Amino acid sequence: MSTPDIIVGMSGGVDSSVAALLLRDAGTPLAGLFMQNWADDGSGECRAEADRRDAVAVSGRLGIPIHFRDFSGEYWGGVFEHFIAEYAAGRTPNPDVLCNREIKFKHFLDAAHALGAARIATGHYARVDHEGGRWRLLRALDRNKDQSYFLHQLGQRQLAATLFPLGGLPKTDVRALARAAGLPTAEKKDSTGICFIGERDFRTFLGQYLPAREGEMRTPDGRTVGTHPGVFYFTLGQREGLQIGGVRGFEAAPWYVVGKDVGDNVLYVAQGADTPYLLSSHLTSEPAHWIGGDPPAQRFRCTAQTRYRQHEESCEVTIDENTGRLDVRFDRPQRAVTPGQSVVLYDGDVCLGGAIIARTDAPLELRAREVAA
Repeated sequence: MSTPDIIVGMSGGVDSSVAALLLRDAGTPLAGLFMQNWADDGSGECRAEADRRDAVAVSGRLGIPIHFRDFSGEYWGGVFEHFIAEYAAGRTPNPDVLCNREIKFKHFLDAAHALGAARIATGHYARVDHEGGRWRLLRALDRNKDQSYFLHQLGQRQLAATLFPLGGLPKTDVRALARAAGLPTAEKKDSTGICFIGERDFRTFLGQYLPAREGEMRTPDGRTVGTHPGVFYFTLGQREGLQIGGVRGFEAAPWYVVGKDVGDNVLYVAQGADTPYLLSSHLTSEPAHWIGGDPPAQRFRCTAQTRYRQHEESCEVTIDENTGRLDVRFDRPQRAVTPGQSVVLYDGDVCLGGAIIARTDAPLELRAREVAA
């Protein structure tokens, strides 16, 4: 078997399948690698074996060799333990960000180098270029599929060794290419759910690791309107699963989660998607990561996203020179800015980097800090 120049991360999905197809057709010496990252715990639909079979079938169809690696221990220690700790603290983590940094662009990259490959490729929708002596992460041309938000923790070493063959393609073209090539994943639905863990009942799954207690759902002014099965199961802005019926003294309008008090086991809710209790104009973050190695300035303007698929918003960023934390002030109030999620910064199509959101100026968060003080 000849040494491949590139190892493609083969997930068993249509995107990685077409990434491999495009590289094979370009004549690049190529191999695939399937990662096992989660040991099934029986709590839901484990698709790992089906995905493995699909990855093998696609590799066979393309005529490329495929390797297998088990990173489940690395995933547990590098991603999942942090995921659980964040929920226990009342925050809402985004495991996809950490999963990319720790597994796909660290352990997978190291495994590819050990196999003799110089570079890796994945089915992410993003682009990479090189300008001014630096590698840059760019948004995908298909903004509806752009995944640069989840890749903002990558650095120069990873980008120098990574290809994103789908960065210039719309998803419809990816499906069409898969059909034309007769790939068995052409009609396979996109994966959802927790990174590498897959689709399962979230409350049942999380309850295995975080014993939850039933508690009160209250309005911001302290009126009890229902009960919840555990504050860990909810995130800011959530509407589904509250099961609040007609409450005397309130109009018949949807309820939304507007705050969590883990210490007192209280979930705060309010009515209306545009309730002021969900709005923030300012956030501070944990220390930031810069894709180019350094920020553009100590204070600068850019755009930012605080959630995947959210429209970017203009803002001013100030960096604490001692801690590296960000102070981000938005031109317009943003909805459901959530501690534990990521704020990701952009200059046009260029992803500058980002950080974990630590706190915001949402009304209930400000009130909680005033009480604590």
